[in-house]
Formats: sequence, structure tokens, C-alpha cells
Amino acid sequence: MKKIILKVKSREKNENVNKLRRDGFVPAVTYGNGKESRDVVVKALDFKRAYENAGENTIIEMEIDGKEKTNVLVYDVQTDVMSGKFIHADLFQVDMKKEIETDIPLEFVGVSPAIKELGGVLVKNLDTVEVRCFPDNIPHSFIVDLSLIKTFDDHVTIGNLKSEEGVEFLGEKEAIIASVTPPRSEEELSRLDEKIEEDVSAVEGTKGKTEEIVEEEKK
Repeated sequence: MKKIILKVKSREKNENVNKLRRDGFVPAVTYGNGKESRDVVVKALDFKRAYENAGENTIIEMEIDGKEKTNVLVYDVQTDVMSGKFIHADLFQVDMKKEIETDIPLEFVGVSPAIKELGGVLVKNLDTVEVRCFPDNIPHSFIVDLSLIKTFDDHVTIGNLKSEEGVEFLGEKEAIIASVTPPRSEEELSRLDEKIEEDVSAVEGTKGKTEEIVEEEKK
């Protein structure tokens, strides 16, 4: 994978972060690996591109003030609720010689015959899996092949995932990632409809009693 480089600049703690954001920058803080935390600022467009490529589990080479370089992971981001723009980022410095534990996202691909041909319903139990490895070996994602689920008795487990050498899964290999359940029978659907009607009737009955109490209190 092509190296991801992010250029940042040091910033003073008393700098107006709102002005920085208006000017097209994202305030950030970098810390970790036994180093003192530092306040930095990065162009919003540059950070957006780096984050889209790296996510939170791919090493970024951060260049500070055009001279100092360090390897970081995006530990956390904050976005504006209305605009969706990045307003702050936490960048965690890593020691490339030490193993780390991190969650890797799962990417679901393929079509399950149990869904396409048997009308089943997909059940996802996991969205990420935890691994231990050196920072250089952190996978960007793991592929979950749903075509392996051919019947309602089949499932995909952590043990089915393919990883590079040096990447250790921390979860149980038998842990189920995805499976397919049979579609509801007509009898089950009928029972469900009855249950909904009972619940609606109970609510309407409660509403009627409440109205009676209110009218009584008015007298």
C-alpha cells in the first residue's frame, strides 16, 4: 500500500480554534509512545484525504513543521453535526517496534445462496475483529465471503478469515461473524400479527381509561 503522508503544523494552545476551522483547518492533538502531547493543526482537505485512505487502523506518516516525522494512527475524530466536517482529531503516535492490539473492520462481500435461493435473513454478529501485530502489518480490513453460507447450518467464523503472517486474531476462532436464519413461516407471521393487535388494543384500552380519569378529575 502506498505510504500515507500528512503534513501538520504546531499550534499554540491559546489559538482561536474556531477561526482555524473557518480558515479551512482542523485542530488536532498528537500523543502516545511516551511522548508529550502536542497541539497541531492540519489543512482540512489534507486530513480528509488521509483519513479516507487510512481510516483508524492504517499507519500515517505525520510530518510536523516540515522537519520532524512520526508514525501515527487516527485514534478519534469529531465532526460537526450539521455539516459533517471534521472539527478535531486525536493522532496516536506508535512505536513501530512494538506490537499493538487494534480492531479491524470487516468487509462483507458475495451473495449467500441461503439468502438468494432459500429466502433466509442475514445475521451479522460482528463488525470488527481484534488483532495483535506490529504497526507495519495492520490490515486495512478483513473480507467476509458470504457465499460460504450455503445453508442455514453454515456460518462464517473468525477462523475463516484470511490474514497475513504476523497478524494474530485475539477472538475465539469459533466465534460466529455471520449466519443466515430461515424466513418466518406463515404461522409465525400470523402469531406476530396477533401480538401486535393485542399490544395495540392494550394501548387503546389504557388511553381510554386515562381519558376517563381526566374527565373525572375535571368534575
